[in-house]
Amino acid sequence: MQNNFFFLGSYSNIYKKPLKTSEVTSQIMYGEKFKILSKTKNWIKIKTLFDNYQGFIKNSNYVDKFNPNYKVSAIKARIFKKPRIRTNNWLPFASKLSVLETNRNYLKIEKNKWVKKTDIKKLNHKEKNFIKIFKKFLSVKYVWGGKTFKGIDCSALLQIFFYYNDSFYPRDTKDQIKFTKKNLKKRKFKKGDIIFWKGHVAICLNSNQLIHAYGPEKKVIIMPIIETINRIQKTANLKVKKISKIKY
Repeated sequence: MQNNFFFLGSYSNIYKKPLKTSEVTSQIMYGEKFKILSKTKNWIKIKTLFDNYQGFIKNSNYVDKFNPNYKVSAIKARIFKKPRIRTNNWLPFASKLSVLETNRNYLKIEKNKWVKKTDIKKLNHKEKNFIKIFKKFLSVKYVWGGKTFKGIDCSALLQIFFYYNDSFYPRDTKDQIKFTKKNLKKRKFKKGDIIFWKGHVAICLNSNQLIHAYGPEKKVIIMPIIETINRIQKTANLKVKKISKIKY
Protein backbone atom coordinates (compact mmCIF):
# COMPACT_ATOMS: atom_id res chain seq x y z
CA MET A 1 0.00 0.00 0.00
CA GLN A 2 1.21 3.52 -0.83
CA ASN A 3 2.14 4.93 2.54
CA ASN A 4 3.63 8.39 2.13
CA PHE A 5 1.03 11.14 2.14
CA PHE A 6 0.96 14.92 2.38
CA PHE A 7 -1.49 16.95 4.45
CA LEU A 8 -3.29 19.65 2.44
CA GLY A 9 -5.51 21.32 5.00
CA SER A 10 -4.31 24.67 6.33
CA TYR A 11 -3.30 22.85 9.52
CA SER A 12 -4.91 20.32 11.84
CA ASN A 13 -4.76 19.22 15.44
CA ILE A 14 -3.12 15.88 16.15
CA TYR A 15 -5.11 14.14 18.89
CA LYS A 16 -3.93 11.55 21.40
CA LYS A 17 -7.06 9.45 20.71
CA PRO A 18 -9.55 9.42 17.79
CA LEU A 19 -11.91 11.79 19.61
CA LYS A 20 -12.45 15.54 19.27
CA THR A 21 -12.50 15.74 23.06
CA SER A 22 -9.11 14.00 23.34
CA GLU A 23 -5.92 15.84 24.26
CA VAL A 24 -4.26 17.79 21.42
CA THR A 25 -0.60 16.72 21.42
CA SER A 26 0.65 18.55 18.30
CA GLN A 27 -0.42 19.87 14.89
CA ILE A 28 0.25 19.00 11.26
CA MET A 29 0.70 21.73 8.68
CA TYR A 30 0.00 22.16 4.99
CA GLY A 31 2.43 20.13 2.89
CA GLU A 32 3.72 18.04 5.80
CA LYS A 33 4.60 14.42 5.00
CA PHE A 34 3.24 11.52 7.04
CA LYS A 35 2.59 7.79 7.08
CA ILE A 36 -0.80 6.20 7.76
CA LEU A 37 -0.60 3.65 10.57
CA SER A 38 -4.31 2.77 10.69
CA LYS A 39 -7.57 4.10 9.29
CA THR A 40 -11.28 4.28 10.09
CA LYS A 41 -14.11 6.11 8.36
CA ASN A 42 -13.56 9.32 10.33
CA TRP A 43 -9.99 9.12 11.63
CA ILE A 44 -6.49 8.12 10.59
CA LYS A 45 -3.63 7.33 12.91
CA ILE A 46 -0.52 8.96 11.48
CA LYS A 47 3.21 9.25 12.02
CA THR A 48 4.72 12.53 10.84
CA LEU A 49 7.93 11.86 8.94
CA PHE A 50 9.82 14.95 10.08
CA ASP A 51 9.83 14.00 13.77
CA ASN A 52 8.11 10.56 13.91
CA TYR A 53 5.25 12.00 15.95
CA GLN A 54 2.17 9.78 16.27
CA GLY A 55 -1.47 10.64 16.81
CA PHE A 56 -4.88 10.92 15.17
CA ILE A 57 -6.22 13.39 12.61
CA LYS A 58 -9.55 13.54 10.79
CA ASN A 59 -9.67 11.36 7.67
CA SER A 60 -9.56 14.11 5.03
CA ASN A 61 -7.35 16.71 3.30
CA TYR A 62 -4.40 14.65 2.13
CA VAL A 63 -2.86 13.45 -1.15
CA ASP A 64 -0.23 10.93 -2.17
CA LYS A 65 1.43 13.01 -4.88
CA PHE A 66 2.93 16.35 -3.93
CA ASN A 67 6.15 18.08 -4.97
CA PRO A 68 6.87 21.03 -2.70
CA ASN A 69 9.13 23.74 -4.08
CA TYR A 70 8.32 26.71 -1.81
CA LYS A 71 7.49 27.33 1.85
CA VAL A 72 5.71 29.99 3.86
CA SER A 73 8.21 32.44 5.39
CA ALA A 74 5.69 34.87 6.92
CA ILE A 75 4.03 34.13 10.27
CA LYS A 76 0.92 33.42 8.15
CA ALA A 77 0.12 33.63 4.44
CA ARG A 78 -3.36 34.61 3.30
CA ILE A 79 -4.99 32.31 0.77
CA PHE A 80 -6.53 34.07 -2.25
CA LYS A 81 -9.28 32.56 -4.41
CA LYS A 82 -7.74 34.35 -7.38
CA PRO A 83 -5.05 37.03 -7.53
CA ARG A 84 -6.30 39.97 -5.42
CA ILE A 85 -9.51 38.11 -4.39
CA ARG A 86 -8.82 37.30 -0.77
CA THR A 87 -10.31 34.68 1.50
CA ASN A 88 -10.30 34.54 5.29
CA ASN A 89 -8.10 31.44 5.28
CA TRP A 90 -4.40 31.38 6.08
CA LEU A 91 -1.43 29.03 5.88
CA PRO A 92 0.95 28.88 8.86
CA PHE A 93 4.66 29.63 8.88
CA ALA A 94 6.83 26.80 7.43
CA SER A 95 3.98 25.25 5.40
CA LYS A 96 5.38 23.53 2.31
CA LEU A 97 3.86 24.50 -1.04
CA SER A 98 3.81 23.16 -4.56
CA VAL A 99 3.62 26.20 -6.84
CA LEU A 100 1.78 25.44 -10.08
CA GLU A 101 1.52 28.85 -11.75
CA THR A 102 2.76 32.43 -11.38
CA ASN A 103 0.74 35.61 -11.90
CA ARG A 104 2.92 38.66 -11.21
CA ASN A 105 2.72 39.01 -7.40
CA TYR A 106 0.78 35.80 -6.78
CA LEU A 107 1.50 32.08 -6.95
CA LYS A 108 -1.06 29.35 -7.48
CA ILE A 109 -0.77 26.34 -5.14
CA GLU A 110 -4.10 24.59 -5.86
CA LYS A 111 -7.28 25.20 -7.80
CA ASN A 112 -8.71 28.49 -6.44
CA LYS A 113 -5.81 28.83 -4.01
CA TRP A 114 -3.16 31.49 -4.46
CA VAL A 115 -0.61 33.10 -2.11
CA LYS A 116 1.42 36.29 -2.29
CA LYS A 117 5.03 36.03 -3.47
CA THR A 118 6.14 38.18 -0.55
CA ASP A 119 4.90 35.57 1.97
CA ILE A 120 6.98 32.65 0.69
CA LYS A 121 10.52 31.57 -0.11
CA LYS A 122 12.12 28.74 -2.10
CA LEU A 123 12.01 25.40 -0.29
CA ASN A 124 15.80 25.25 0.02
CA HIS A 125 16.00 28.68 1.70
CA LYS A 126 17.81 28.53 5.06
CA GLU A 127 17.14 31.10 7.76
CA LYS A 128 20.12 31.05 10.14
CA ASN A 129 18.85 34.01 12.11
CA PHE A 130 16.86 32.08 14.73
CA ILE A 131 15.94 35.28 16.55
CA LYS A 132 14.13 36.51 13.42
CA ILE A 133 12.03 33.32 13.39
CA PHE A 134 11.23 33.31 17.12
CA LYS A 135 10.25 36.99 17.08
CA LYS A 136 7.66 36.31 14.36
CA PHE A 137 5.70 34.53 17.09
CA LEU A 138 5.88 37.33 19.68
CA SER A 139 2.50 37.75 21.42
CA VAL A 140 1.05 34.63 19.73
CA LYS A 141 -1.05 32.97 22.41
CA TYR A 142 0.21 29.98 24.34
CA VAL A 143 -1.67 26.82 23.27
CA TRP A 144 -0.70 23.34 24.44
CA GLY A 145 0.13 21.29 21.33
CA GLY A 146 0.03 24.37 19.06
CA LYS A 147 2.55 25.08 16.29
CA THR A 148 1.04 28.04 14.41
CA PHE A 149 0.08 31.74 14.44
CA LYS A 150 -3.17 30.67 16.16
CA GLY A 151 -1.27 29.32 19.15
CA ILE A 152 2.03 27.66 19.98
CA ASP A 153 3.68 25.91 22.92
CA CYS A 154 7.24 26.22 24.22
CA SER A 155 8.76 23.15 22.56
CA ALA A 156 7.09 23.91 19.20
CA LEU A 157 8.57 27.43 19.23
CA LEU A 158 12.03 25.87 19.39
CA GLN A 159 11.25 23.06 16.94
CA ILE A 160 9.75 25.34 14.27
CA PHE A 161 13.17 26.92 13.60
CA PHE A 162 14.58 23.50 12.72
CA TYR A 163 11.46 22.44 10.78
CA TYR A 164 11.70 25.55 8.59
CA ASN A 165 15.36 24.75 7.90
CA ASP A 166 14.59 21.07 7.22
CA SER A 167 16.78 19.87 10.08
CA PHE A 168 15.49 17.21 12.50
CA TYR A 169 14.59 18.26 16.03
CA PRO A 170 12.20 16.47 18.43
CA ARG A 171 8.72 17.81 19.19
CA ASP A 172 8.44 17.47 22.99
CA THR A 173 10.64 19.03 25.66
CA LYS A 174 11.43 15.66 27.29
CA ASP A 175 12.85 14.43 23.98
CA GLN A 176 14.56 17.74 23.19
CA ILE A 177 16.48 17.53 26.50
CA LYS A 178 17.75 14.05 25.59
CA PHE A 179 18.54 15.07 22.00
CA THR A 180 20.74 18.04 22.98
CA LYS A 181 23.92 16.38 24.14
CA LYS A 182 25.84 19.27 25.64
CA ASN A 183 25.07 20.54 29.13
CA LEU A 184 26.76 23.90 29.58
CA LYS A 185 27.80 24.33 33.20
CA LYS A 186 27.64 28.09 33.48
CA ARG A 187 25.68 31.00 34.76
CA LYS A 188 26.68 33.54 32.13
CA PHE A 189 24.14 33.20 29.36
CA LYS A 190 24.71 33.96 25.70
CA LYS A 191 22.66 34.39 22.54
CA GLY A 192 21.47 30.97 21.34
CA ASP A 193 21.59 29.22 24.70
CA ILE A 194 18.63 26.88 25.26
CA ILE A 195 17.40 26.61 28.85
CA PHE A 196 15.48 23.46 29.76
CA TRP A 197 13.28 22.78 32.75
CA LYS A 198 11.15 19.69 33.25
CA GLY A 199 8.35 20.29 30.72
CA HIS A 200 9.52 23.74 29.61
CA VAL A 201 12.10 25.37 27.35
CA ALA A 202 13.25 28.91 26.53
CA ILE A 203 15.86 30.38 24.18
CA CYS A 204 18.27 33.22 25.05
CA LEU A 205 18.20 36.23 22.72
CA ASN A 206 21.29 37.73 24.40
CA SER A 207 22.99 37.59 27.81
CA ASN A 208 20.00 39.19 29.58
CA GLN A 209 16.77 38.20 27.77
CA LEU A 210 15.04 35.01 26.69
CA ILE A 211 12.00 34.23 24.59
CA HIS A 212 9.50 31.47 25.30
CA ALA A 213 5.87 30.45 24.94
CA TYR A 214 4.97 30.83 28.60
CA GLY A 215 1.76 29.37 29.99
CA PRO A 216 1.35 31.75 32.97
CA GLU A 217 1.59 34.77 30.63
CA LYS A 218 -0.60 33.00 28.02
CA LYS A 219 1.64 34.03 25.10
CA VAL A 220 5.09 34.11 23.50
CA ILE A 221 6.99 36.70 25.46
CA ILE A 222 10.48 38.14 25.99
CA MET A 223 11.53 38.15 29.64
CA PRO A 224 14.72 38.70 31.69
CA ILE A 225 16.63 35.40 32.03
CA ILE A 226 17.43 35.42 35.75
CA GLU A 227 13.97 36.75 36.69
CA THR A 228 12.38 33.91 34.67
CA ILE A 229 14.55 31.22 36.27
CA ASN A 230 13.66 32.55 39.72
CA ARG A 231 9.96 32.82 38.88
CA ILE A 232 9.73 29.26 37.54
CA GLN A 233 11.54 27.95 40.62
CA LYS A 234 9.21 29.90 42.92
CA THR A 235 5.88 29.21 41.18
CA ALA A 236 6.44 25.70 39.76
CA ASN A 237 9.24 24.48 42.05
CA LEU A 238 11.35 23.64 38.99
CA LYS A 239 15.08 24.12 38.66
CA VAL A 240 16.96 24.38 35.36
CA LYS A 241 17.69 20.84 34.14
CA LYS A 242 20.01 21.58 31.26
CA ILE A 243 21.56 24.42 29.30
CA SER A 244 22.47 23.73 25.69
CA LYS A 245 23.02 25.73 22.51
CA ILE A 246 21.20 26.04 19.20
CA LYS A 247 23.16 24.24 16.50
CA TYR A 248 22.24 24.35 12.82
